[in-house]
Amino acid sequence: MSDSQQAQVPGAELPARPDVRKNEKVGEVVSTKMTKTIVVVVTRRVPHPMYKRIVTKKKKFYAHDELETAKTGDVVRILEHRPMSKLKRWILGDIVRRAVQVTVEPSALDIAAPARAAVTRAAKKKAKKK
Repeated sequence: MSDSQQAQVPGAELPARPDVRKNEKVGEVVSTKMTKTIVVVVTRRVPHPMYKRIVTKKKKFYAHDELETAKTGDVVRILEHRPMSKLKRWILGDIVRRAVQVTVEPSALDIAAPARAAVTRAAKKKAKKK
């Protein structure tokens, strides 16, 4: 049978694949120091089983970031994926919110003053010992 005839035969078409929903979590990036890997902390609030008080629980997930677009402090969505290494079972879905980057001018910081204070403290300690 040709392709055009096969499509007309009832029941010959391929079954529709059900929409596969992957497990996803939203958390904050706490580390980007590894190559193509981010560490995401997911925080959830659940009632304590015995005391019924709301408790905050945190868990770290290692996620694959192929393009290394996520930065520390970003809020990201991670998706469940096949195991990529011993600890990586998640991939970066998208960045929900970027971290606020604060720029500080070097002139605004008085870096020399603490250094002088440290030297004077050290000099005082030497003077006491003598």
